[in-house]
Amino acid sequence: MNTPFFVFIGAKGGAGTSTLCVELAKAMREETNVVLVDADFSGRRSTAILLDGVRYLDAARSQSGQHIAQARMSGITLAEMAESYEASFTTNLNDVETFAASLNAPGIVLVDVPLPFSGTVRPFIVRATRFIVVTEPTLLGVTAARTMVQQLQRFGIPPQRIALVLASRSNNVTATKSEIERNVGVPVLADLPSLNDKTFPRLLLQMQRELRAISPEPSITALAPSDEGQIRDRRIRKREVPSTPSTKATASKSTAASVPGTALTEREQLKTRIHEALAKTIDLVDASRAQGDAAKLAELRAKINQIAHDILAKSPIAESAEAIAQIKQEIVNEAMGLGPLEEFMHDPDITEIMVNGANDIYIEVRGVIQKTVKRFANDSQLRLVIERIIAPLGRRVDESVPMVDARLPDGSRVNAIIEPLSLNGPTLTIRRFGIRRLTAEDLLDKSSVTPEVLDFLRACVEARLNMVISGGTGSGKTTFLNILSSYLPPAERIITIEDAAELRLNQPHVVRLESRPANLEGAGQITIRDLVRNALRMRPDRIVVGECRGAEALDMLQAMNTGHDGSLTTIHANSARDALSRIETMVMMAGFDLPIKAIREQESSALNVVIQTARMRDGSRKVLSVSEICGMEGDTVTMQDIVRFHQQGVDENDRVVGEYQYTGVQPNALRRFEEYGIAYDHRKLAALNMAGRSW
Repeated sequence: MNTPFFVFIGAKGGAGTSTLCVELAKAMREETNVVLVDADFSGRRSTAILLDGVRYLDAARSQSGQHIAQARMSGITLAEMAESYEASFTTNLNDVETFAASLNAPGIVLVDVPLPFSGTVRPFIVRATRFIVVTEPTLLGVTAARTMVQQLQRFGIPPQRIALVLASRSNNVTATKSEIERNVGVPVLADLPSLNDKTFPRLLLQMQRELRAISPEPSITALAPSDEGQIRDRRIRKREVPSTPSTKATASKSTAASVPGTALTEREQLKTRIHEALAKTIDLVDASRAQGDAAKLAELRAKINQIAHDILAKSPIAESAEAIAQIKQEIVNEAMGLGPLEEFMHDPDITEIMVNGANDIYIEVRGVIQKTVKRFANDSQLRLVIERIIAPLGRRVDESVPMVDARLPDGSRVNAIIEPLSLNGPTLTIRRFGIRRLTAEDLLDKSSVTPEVLDFLRACVEARLNMVISGGTGSGKTTFLNILSSYLPPAERIITIEDAAELRLNQPHVVRLESRPANLEGAGQITIRDLVRNALRMRPDRIVVGECRGAEALDMLQAMNTGHDGSLTTIHANSARDALSRIETMVMMAGFDLPIKAIREQESSALNVVIQTARMRDGSRKVLSVSEICGMEGDTVTMQDIVRFHQQGVDENDRVVGEYQYTGVQPNALRRFEEYGIAYDHRKLAALNMAGRSW
């Protein structure tokens, strides 16, 4: 076919590729039939949103029942080649050619390709007439463009098929056109100002003429799917010309010299071939639909394992049976799971997974951090895993939104941060929560607290005292909040409010609320404060806030002071006294010019108990103190410690040794226990050693 395909790729996230494709399509629709293809399979649907075509595409897909959907609007044919990231693996060159043949006399096809640049867009690479790399004329943009051009060349794409488009978003231009061409090694097709600049339409028209002057060229047959074993898109390598062994070795050396670090091992080549076969044979979109269906997932895993077995049997490698079995497992993990992180996600002893770039993966086991031998193939594979985690949740991570919080289906909390904020490359942190919810007995077994202290806190919860759990990161605040919440009466209406849902309450009448970040347009954000204020209209008996970290602290204090007692929350602070100071600071973040004395009066009347937790040097978590708010003396909130943990050193295994001590102060809460008829024996605390002997 002679229809030109122009593939637009952003050198880095936020380069404005989707916006440029939409504006170019609008400019060209007057003189030719324009087809705009969204090849971003992560769920962002940027071009559809910019053209207000989401509902039309969804309707077209619903009617046809196919992954491929297209709709005509405003003189432009908008198309999506797959409904999800998993479905994109089944898209091949024949699908693209069939799609192109089905178009009604197309004049030009513009393809918006996402980052991270992956093997899912291989069919468009094979079919492309030109590759247009969009970048900013800044030092960071030039570096990213050079990397992208090198990556395209490793796919076997000649430099004459690659061009740059400079898209300025500000006046911060640090490199000229000639400097960029010299540095990157490909010509600049157009130098566009920001969209609001009055010269933008004229320069866009000039770019349009440049594109129209480019005649279609044959497809890159070196990458055709029929040449099984030659495709190296996942590991990004140039195709070697079949020849004699000596010639082939020379070619390999040449390729490795021109593109350092891109030579593939025999093991990697086999894995690439297996992935190619999977893309042709199995509809991996079933993997996303099968979540929660153990039988379906087992069937898919068996199919993937069989395909891997067949290819390995035809291409034996110098590996042991154990190593071959490991390759099969890696293939399954990469096709359906989280790659090298998959085995960590199934280890109940691992509570934290920390990925500091592709080469450094750390885990926390029983409170101790250790480095693993696992690694990702490159930053692109790590970015794909991040996308796989956050895409189903409607979240995104790119240059404009380089940080994201999310959670996995098992409840694990995920944080990801990418370049340019992370200098190590993509960084991923997964806070895991056990499949089995910890109980009070588990904390007692781990000596995180004693029965006497836990019984006192149980009575505080039942007596509807307002309680704050304070501690540093990873000190066990959320776990302890879960334990205390188990003492909430089953007949009460409980509303939980969290950033990323972690709390798991067993009571029957629980309403779970979760905050929401802004969407692609920067709108639609729902904060913890919004949810706290809304919860007050939901007739709650108890409000449980997973963590107070901002202006919602003011609304929490007001709720506690207006009849919504018995509330629970956590806060980051190093001591009970620091927790009160943190709450004061967060209340001032609400934007009201409240006197500090008024804030402290709110604290003293609203809060009853502060529980301080800590992660000890041996990795164990402990309750360090239980303190009671007594009232005000002048401008100061008064507190008294009821129980303290006194560390006495470490044993021969370097484990922390200590004991819980009673300060001898009679808790004011005892009167509350009597009023509510709570069964509690105050002599239990007196059974602890007295703290006075250690002072």
